[in-house]
Amino acid sequence: MHLRPNLAPSSPARRPRALRAVAIAVFATMAAGLTACSSSDDNSSSSSGSGGGGTFPAKVATKFGDVTVKEQPKRVVALGWGDAETALALGVRPVGQSDWLAFGGDGVGPWAKGLYKKSPQKIGTLEPEYEKIAALKPDLILDTKSSGDQKRYNTLSKIAPTIGVPKGGDQYKTSWEKQTRMVSSALGIADKGKSLISKTEKKFEKAKAAHPEFKGKSIVLGSRTSVGYGAYVHGTGRMDFVERLGFKSSPAIEAKAGSAFSVTVSRENLDLLDADLTVMSPIGLTAKKISGDPLYRAVPSVKAGRDVVFDDETLSSAFATDSVLSVGYALDKVVPVFSDTLKNPKPLKD
Repeated sequence: MHLRPNLAPSSPARRPRALRAVAIAVFATMAAGLTACSSSDDNSSSSSGSGGGGTFPAKVATKFGDVTVKEQPKRVVALGWGDAETALALGVRPVGQSDWLAFGGDGVGPWAKGLYKKSPQKIGTLEPEYEKIAALKPDLILDTKSSGDQKRYNTLSKIAPTIGVPKGGDQYKTSWEKQTRMVSSALGIADKGKSLISKTEKKFEKAKAAHPEFKGKSIVLGSRTSVGYGAYVHGTGRMDFVERLGFKSSPAIEAKAGSAFSVTVSRENLDLLDADLTVMSPIGLTAKKISGDPLYRAVPSVKAGRDVVFDDETLSSAFATDSVLSVGYALDKVVPVFSDTLKNPKPLKD
């Protein structure tokens, strides 16, 4: 079983056999005139700061082919992991969104606090609630970081133009850069997206220059759930984050990597978590379940005091979300923790 980040997607997400029936029900409901929020909703993009100054028609390349957005979207639904935060960073407030990490409230992390005027309608994650989406009468659906499932895309695209995952973006591997580029293009504000990307890249460069101790160091980014341990692989948001800082993914973990975004690490092989720096996130359990585990404590890097176990859910979530907003927060809050651990390791006492 593959690792699941904080209420994260399975890999790949499984679709119910009744998907076709759900789609039919969606379209029948739409035809019957489902009641939805009016276009004057506080979260409509016409009042969000994007105004009517976008460039249209806008064309976005996806795994499923090019998608053309003919005019300024006024009712955006954001379903993919981090899509809502990306839209918010660009000044557009979705009328509906999925809350992948169960933040509650507006469904976004503290780095996006206060960006909504009105809380969006919450939509399911692994299996979107198609009737609910249809009821919102969207004119654009964002799903750039999801399973990349064809049936999911087909159903959504019959409701509204849908920006699905990019080529190579299956299994939730869409980077925050690609996500920002795709979302900003779909919203007709590609230049604003480029500016956001440039500012964030400069922040990474500044952090990398300030921490030469990261260069060439191997790192394992892992987690423990109720079903066991796992580690993330190259090509995922978490690994992209640390690789930009100069770290390299553990060769032992990469040797086990397949097409999924993580690999399972059995209790008998926890030494696979060994690296110059080991970083672990508890998912659905306490940090003590990791740090107090005798087998985990026996991992060489852990014994040497070169490990980080997130006991702050906000830090863990910032690291997991990998949106253009959350990575900036993580650079400010997480990087100093990594640096202190490498510079001042605290070996375990027998």
